[in-house]
Amino acid sequence: MRLDKFLKVSRLVKRRTVAKELCDQGRVQINGRPGKAGSEVNVGDVLTIAYGGRTMKVRVVDLREHVPKDESSALFTVLEDWQAQSGSGPE
Repeated sequence: MRLDKFLKVSRLVKRRTVAKELCDQGRVQINGRPGKAGSEVNVGDVLTIAYGGRTMKVRVVDLREHVPKDESSALFTVLEDWQAQSGSGPE
């Protein structure tokens, strides 16, 4: 499955066009490498997504074309989720 489509189907990103823009800006990585919108996503891949001052690291658990909203979180497992703190460093 294409990276931009996975981000949309899993509801990690609201719209596919936004997912494509994030990829074009280099804000999405697959297994530590920059991901393009058309990059292939497979089960077990680790995605790092940086948007809006927030960075998420998730592992792909399942790939499906269509998923009901309440089941979308079953497509991935959150490994890390952190938000940038303005004006403060690590504690």
